[in-house]
Amino acid sequence: MPLKLALPAGQLAPATDELLRRAGLIVRGYTDGSRSYRPGLDGRDDVVLRVFREKDIPIQIALGNYDLGICGLAWVEELLIRYPSEAVVMLRALPLSGSSLYVAAAEGGVASLESLAGVPRLRLVSEYPNLAEAFALSARLPAYRVFPVWGAAEAYPPEDADLAVVAAASEEEVQDQGLVALHRLLAGPPWLIGHRRSLREKDLSPVLGPLMALEGGERGAELNLPATLSPPLAGPPLPARRSDETLRLALPDGHQQASAAAILKAAGLSFRGYDERGWVRRPASSLAALEVKVIRPQDMAQQVALGNFDLGIAGRDCLTEHLYRFPDSPVEEAVDLGSGRFDLSAVVSENLPASTLTEALELWRRQGIKVIRVASEFPAIADHYARQHHFWRYLIIPISGASEGFVPEDADVLIEGIETGRTLAENNLKAIDRFLCSTTCLIASKREASGTKAKLLSQVIERFRRAAGAASLPASSAEGGSASGGGG
Repeated sequence: MPLKLALPAGQLAPATDELLRRAGLIVRGYTDGSRSYRPGLDGRDDVVLRVFREKDIPIQIALGNYDLGICGLAWVEELLIRYPSEAVVMLRALPLSGSSLYVAAAEGGVASLESLAGVPRLRLVSEYPNLAEAFALSARLPAYRVFPVWGAAEAYPPEDADLAVVAAASEEEVQDQGLVALHRLLAGPPWLIGHRRSLREKDLSPVLGPLMALEGGERGAELNLPATLSPPLAGPPLPARRSDETLRLALPDGHQQASAAAILKAAGLSFRGYDERGWVRRPASSLAALEVKVIRPQDMAQQVALGNFDLGIAGRDCLTEHLYRFPDSPVEEAVDLGSGRFDLSAVVSENLPASTLTEALELWRRQGIKVIRVASEFPAIADHYARQHHFWRYLIIPISGASEGFVPEDADVLIEGIETGRTLAENNLKAIDRFLCSTTCLIASKREASGTKAKLLSQVIERFRRAAGAASLPASSAEGGSASGGGG
């Protein structure tokens, strides 16, 4: 069987590519701008490489789908802090620049870690919910709630969270995000990890040997969970509160930002710090009673459902995913804004001799496939799709991105957003069923507003309706299809 190595996409990719070269492992098609997630290793046809988002690499190693992987320390600890018995072996710290996780609060809010003791209803937000939970349990916080988010955790304090667990290179970088670091929870460089059974039963020396021989990287994992906090002499700080008369609007960052800015312009809404050129986390509103914050579109529906925002702009894919998980959630689509159009589709290998889902299911049944593996950034939509089309047995594999690298080796079918189809073609994939058209929409709370807030809410929604009915707005700038930033 081939040796299988999982490599990170994103910011860690260039440094990883250089590290492999230093080890004498020359990878082609990794950081050269290709959209393929299947690079090759020079001179080694017996080594299979795949590119994943860092968050997915420890999971792929734990499942035994890959023998070795390289990823940031935080994602390894995020898995192992909750599932310590998983078959993931931490082999060595790599000689690459490290990062840290900090527990942080808004400037002018919580003054110190000790002042957290006794705070009622403490709200923690993070991309790393397992580590945030471990922090809260270790500190013996009396009452807390952890909110997982896709990203931009630094945007939430103080209005929508009391603490954020954020990744940063230093305390100064935390300050640049508008926060104050209270505690360094984790520190260390990226790691080389392996699957326990593979290390015992397979010859991994062609890759493992050169990487283990690299000099440097002596500093290892530093997980610093706090001791039980003692209540301070003074009373606990009160969570920040906002006026019930304030209307709150959430705007998207990332790929959706440019089209959202065009929507706002068409609606006659002006927010200093959010336009076609860029954004800040808290743009200044032209309307006194309208407050604006920029967050990830994947988190939009949940935040509106929780009552943190009254309105949000995101793709219908994000809203549908949320409503499939929580059918009674108090959120709804208020206006179809029409931009960022793409199709959610069932995607399979180009080599599969089937042009429709029916043909694919018939083929898999004849081949005796007992469990159909379905990978997607939209696990609730994928589950609904599998049940709707009567998959006999299936396994939903939630992933965080770089999805085209999963089929056919690690999944049989992918539920993915498609705009141009270019990324699919470069990864030898094809769409066999386009089942949901997604566009950018205005998400609204079903909760009834009152007084001046109700009047302003009605006015803002009407502005969006007029804008949507006017001339067509420019499509999303994302090459990938998903309104949340994915797609092919």
